[in-house]
Amino acid sequence: MSDILDSTVQEIAPGPVLRTTRLELRPLHAGDAPHFHRLINDWEICRRLPDAPFPYSAQLAEEWIAAAAADRAAHHAEHFALVDVGTSTLIGCVGLRLARGHKSAELGYWLGRAHWGQGYALEAARRVTEWAFAALPIGQITATVAADNEASFAVLHRLGFAVSGKGTKSFMCRPGQKLPVKHFTRERELPASASVNAEPKAGVLLVAAAALIDAQGRVLLARRPEGKKMAGLWEFPGGKMEPGETPEVALARELREELGLEVAPGDFAPFVFASHAYEGFHLLMPVFLCRRWKGEPVAREGQKLAWVAPDHLAEYPMPPADRPLIPMLRDFL
Repeated sequence: MSDILDSTVQEIAPGPVLRTTRLELRPLHAGDAPHFHRLINDWEICRRLPDAPFPYSAQLAEEWIAAAAADRAAHHAEHFALVDVGTSTLIGCVGLRLARGHKSAELGYWLGRAHWGQGYALEAARRVTEWAFAALPIGQITATVAADNEASFAVLHRLGFAVSGKGTKSFMCRPGQKLPVKHFTRERELPASASVNAEPKAGVLLVAAAALIDAQGRVLLARRPEGKKMAGLWEFPGGKMEPGETPEVALARELREELGLEVAPGDFAPFVFASHAYEGFHLLMPVFLCRRWKGEPVAREGQKLAWVAPDHLAEYPMPPADRPLIPMLRDFL
């Protein structure tokens, strides 16, 4: 089989597709198995992967790809083929295995030896890490690396991972042995808060937000999409007030632009306000309640939406300014 991948099969493989300057990260499919096997059946790769035996058989490559698809369908893991966009050639894999409860995920990756030392591992791991914090309900990403794998140490350090411990781990390529490893962790990055009494460097930022409440008493939350500050955090819909706008007029405009909803300014009921000092600015955010609008919420800016019962609001990670609103809403509703 040619090393050039079958684009017809690629198109029907389910799952997200991520891109960088040089790489496409897409779900593995059965047609990848022969080239996957030729790449990974290498002692210098297998000895660095705890779950890789050596020799690595062609049958195991097929089974691993099938298992990766099953894990994705069951929401247990997200594994990606790394494809060089210039040659359409598979060069390795990167993936995340979700821990029970989906509060954290473990990062793993490998490259064919011919592609080492060219920055592909950093490029792929950075893209997956950014995507994971924006798209998955996780608060941290971990990684376990063989103690002599200096190249992976460098990649993880550049991505903001910190050493969280040392230990030993069984490696399938060396039955009966436990080898030294290092554990790394990266927490979800939250915006830094300044002292309450600090002088804001960029003044006060005025933002209006709304708690939209449906007939079942649920509240609408929006998850900030990848590429925006605080990506992956949930918030109440709203946005910045333009010069000359009242909070109610600003909210009506923002809900139309973000969610496709038509709301009359008079249908917003003042509820509370948030005042929070972020590093570089101070946020002042009046929050309104709203139970009446026209249309159905549609995510027009790439965000995810969720109707959440008041008792479950605390389960959704939010920016620091939004979190104090949760008990107030829960007690009111």
